[in-house]
Amino acid sequence: MVKELEKDNLSEIVSDHDTVVVQFMAGWCGNCRLMKPKFKKLASENENAHFILVDAEKFPESRKLAKVDNLPTFATYKGGSFVNQVQTNKLESLKQIVDEVASN
Repeated sequence: MVKELEKDNLSEIVSDHDTVVVQFMAGWCGNCRLMKPKFKKLASENENAHFILVDAEKFPESRKLAKVDNLPTFATYKGGSFVNQVQTNKLESLKQIVDEVASN
């Protein structure tokens, strides 16, 4: 299941959960909208990870947890620590970083 961040508290979510995968996006971003259903499908296939959507423009503190300079940016966290990120509109690239944290 994918949860959409409602307040600027991504750091709490990363601390509270072992495995977190984040899509940093914005409403105006076409590639973000294209990737959202793919992100949701990956979430349904990886129930041991928490999948979070973060509006990168609304939540600047959460955005600081990754180097977000292009959208969409996907970031993974394990045990409260940043693991990896990718800026992509390709499902395979996203799957790679999810597999790094979700398959362990």
